[in-house]
Amino acid sequence: MDPNPKTFPILSYVMGRIPTFGPRPTTTATGGTDPDFVQVDIEAPPPPAQGAQSDPSSSGAGGQYQIVDHMPRLTDPKLLDSMTRAVVDVAQTRSVLKTIGDRPDHEAVDTAKAKLADIEANLAKQLEDLVLSPRPAEVDRLQWRTHLADKESECRKAAEMEKQTYKAVIQLDEMHEAYQKLLRDAEERLVKIYELAAAAAAEEEAEARDGDQVTEEVNEEVVGILQQASGTGLERVNLSGRRLRFLPEAFGRIRSLIVLNISSNQLEIIPDSIAGLQNLEELNASSNLLVSLPDSIGLLQRLKILNVSGNKLRALPDTIAHCRSLVELDASFNSLTYLPTNIGYELVNLERLSIQLNKIRSLPTSVCEMRSLRYLDAHFNEIRGLPLAIGKLTKLEVLNLSSNFSDLTELPDTVGDLTNLKELDLSNNQIHALPDTFGRLDNLTKLNLDQNPLVIPPMEVVNEGVEAVKVFMAKRWLEILVEEERKSMLEVQEQAQAGWLTRSTSWLKGYVSGVSEYLASPRAPKDPYLDQQL
Repeated sequence: MDPNPKTFPILSYVMGRIPTFGPRPTTTATGGTDPDFVQVDIEAPPPPAQGAQSDPSSSGAGGQYQIVDHMPRLTDPKLLDSMTRAVVDVAQTRSVLKTIGDRPDHEAVDTAKAKLADIEANLAKQLEDLVLSPRPAEVDRLQWRTHLADKESECRKAAEMEKQTYKAVIQLDEMHEAYQKLLRDAEERLVKIYELAAAAAAEEEAEARDGDQVTEEVNEEVVGILQQASGTGLERVNLSGRRLRFLPEAFGRIRSLIVLNISSNQLEIIPDSIAGLQNLEELNASSNLLVSLPDSIGLLQRLKILNVSGNKLRALPDTIAHCRSLVELDASFNSLTYLPTNIGYELVNLERLSIQLNKIRSLPTSVCEMRSLRYLDAHFNEIRGLPLAIGKLTKLEVLNLSSNFSDLTELPDTVGDLTNLKELDLSNNQIHALPDTFGRLDNLTKLNLDQNPLVIPPMEVVNEGVEAVKVFMAKRWLEILVEEERKSMLEVQEQAQAGWLTRSTSWLKGYVSGVSEYLASPRAPKDPYLDQQL
């Protein structure tokens, strides 16, 4: 919830110096401030210990030491005070969201929207039935209208009560989305404030003039390609590293195109006309400034390889699921917070999915339907867990879930069903125990469990290597099965004993009942001969 230093470096730096964000200084017995107190940035690495040599070339998670090197005026108290006042709204909004709770995942939001639509549909049906219901003969028209109005009010109140939970989910998601926009706006404000204070306008204008001159040259090259394509069946176009700022709509008319490389440019959008590239099989749009992809990308039915890594994408369009021929999808190094809910139901041919270095908090359940998936890289995200049906990915060979840090704490038992898994990286997480079924991963040859507070298996086993871990977990699984079998047998024996006791008790009751009947039956008349006295 705090601004990420990688995405909002200046904002993170400034907010790290707001008292409510940074650690509070401790006071001494005399009421003064502790002289050992050190102000630190939020999400910045801890300062090195005294006497420790620091490598100026090393990099940390927060990167706050670098921003001062590049923007030295940030240490100016007046400038910092001006910047702090400019982000008061961010601080207040963050405090509110901290109280309300975390952002719901995309699948939960989609489910809530679907539920609201169902409730609206049911309400419309109820109201229609009310309008069409016949008026009883004994009820006059005015009373019947009053009755219908009361019924309508009851239906609407009941529907509104039912909607409240789902509306809360959507509103919470909207609040978090608004907060993200607030962060982006605040970062832009701070950049402008710094630029004014640093008086760097002249230098930026010179760079802009150089960029415009290059762009004009590039445009001539693009025009030449378009002219060439009009007379021939052009199949491949490589415009990588040309500093392009836009792609002409006319590119959508090169229907013969199979491979298009527009990587390492300055593109902010891809035109909708790209849908005209009906034969396109490979599109490389990596390392640009793309904030979104056009919905028309879903019309590229023959697209097999799509690389949109290294952009500013905050979401993938839902229509990407219509690219059913996709074999490789690389959306790494972006700002994605979720994947489309239905992405896995149609991408059944996908073999490689790279979504590392994003902000994804959960994988949609539909990912488990990608039965052809062999490679899944989701490291450096905010993933909190895997879907329970992850075991359906029986062709998966490589799985990288490293560096989800405090978010990933456990794996489901269905991980044991990934029988073709060869490489698994779980480093830099908070996993305390591997799932009991882990020993069933017979083909696993590479395993990284570094930087986890593991208890099961113990670290001495982990240090012996992947085979030792598999043997330990397999024995543990066998012991669990034996224990369950023993308990099951005990239950059977207890049931058998209970059955014998029931039968014995029933027999004994029957016997006692027979004896009682005999003793209680009327006796035969005495023989007078036996009563004679000798």
